[in-house]
Amino acid sequence: MLIRNVEIEGRGRVDVLVTDGRVVEIGKRPAGRGEPAPQGVDEIDGRGGVLLPGLHDHHIHLAALAAQAASVRVGPGDVSGRDGFVAALRGGAPGKWVRAVGYHESVAGALDRWVLDGYAPDRPVRVQHRSGELWVWNSAALRAAGLGTDGDGRFWREDERLRGYVPPVRLDLERLGRRAAAWGVTGFTNADPRPEPGLTRLLSALPQRLVVMGVDPPVKVLLDDMTLPTPADLAVSVAAVRPRPVAVHCVTRVQLLVTLLALDEAGSVAGDRIEHGSVIPAETIPWIGRLGLTVVTQPHFPVERAAAYASDTDADDRPHLYRCRTLAEAGIPVAAGTDAPYGTADPWAVIRAAVGRDDGEAIGRRAALDLFLGDPGRPGRARRVSAGSPADLCLLHVPLREALGTLSGETVRLTLVGGRPVPPLG
Repeated sequence: MLIRNVEIEGRGRVDVLVTDGRVVEIGKRPAGRGEPAPQGVDEIDGRGGVLLPGLHDHHIHLAALAAQAASVRVGPGDVSGRDGFVAALRGGAPGKWVRAVGYHESVAGALDRWVLDGYAPDRPVRVQHRSGELWVWNSAALRAAGLGTDGDGRFWREDERLRGYVPPVRLDLERLGRRAAAWGVTGFTNADPRPEPGLTRLLSALPQRLVVMGVDPPVKVLLDDMTLPTPADLAVSVAAVRPRPVAVHCVTRVQLLVTLLALDEAGSVAGDRIEHGSVIPAETIPWIGRLGLTVVTQPHFPVERAAAYASDTDADDRPHLYRCRTLAEAGIPVAAGTDAPYGTADPWAVIRAAVGRDDGEAIGRRAALDLFLGDPGRPGRARRVSAGSPADLCLLHVPLREALGTLSGETVRLTLVGGRPVPPLG
């Protein structure tokens, strides 16, 4: 493929030749139209738009995101209070399973099976909390699964056990992949802590490049305050997987401190990551830098969840949420993942949020775009289009300066993975 008349940052207007899935030549455009493309080479006129590396979502949960199409959304932005929540649960046919996702207590308060029984007693209902860590089932669901009704119907991080008790959910991965390609996404890092057998094969239906934590590096390490290991015990677990890097889930202050102490003891290696970095106290920033860690964060969460954080988050933690600017200024590599479906799946919305924050952590437009241009193995190291690089590319309708002005996925014209165009959604 010959992509003519495109802008590449630092090179001006050029022509780009792609062969066997790689960029093989970048040439300065001659005056006029130039020579015709060689026989058998497809030609695209870039019309002066910028050609970027494809975006890579560094933290996402793909199977859960695909399952949303068969789910009822019941988050604060999806339903209006208790009445809207109840109407959503009763929208299906009696006796048919209802899978509801995105719930937060601000919608209708705390849930257990008795509360759900009062809302929808005539059908099996299971509701997932917005965090993705809690499912609440009503009595009809417990009976349908043969689990009995002795408990409160609340299941904390038991997805693996519960999976065999529920009807299969159709996963339209092709549609998911094509929608992501419409945003210029050419790769994903799936961040499930314990990927189920066959997940890699299942996700191979996606047109994007794929990293599956737990199968590919890094190794995901999930921490929970209720079962938090000592730093020494976590250091032993980290040492057991070396030389592979680790990606440690840190959503509280204490989880971060335990992680840093453990990595001090076990030693850090290239590729070690802090996932989320939800609370990073200022005094830990030099420590993170000394260990050479990358932080893969969600800068959109303080924007998407502003009301909930204002009421639910400890006041001492609020100044330290999902840092970007202060990490970058300290020289710490920072990248982003959408964490979809627990946040928006649109990386451009995340980029805009990173620019528009009003808490002192906003970053510049170019730096925000780089949050999704990092190498999958080293997310804080930005990729650039160059000879020899994989032809995982995103062609925009507009030059870079204009694209940075809008930061919108609507500027994406064409997405190539391995030099092959991904068809747009019909």
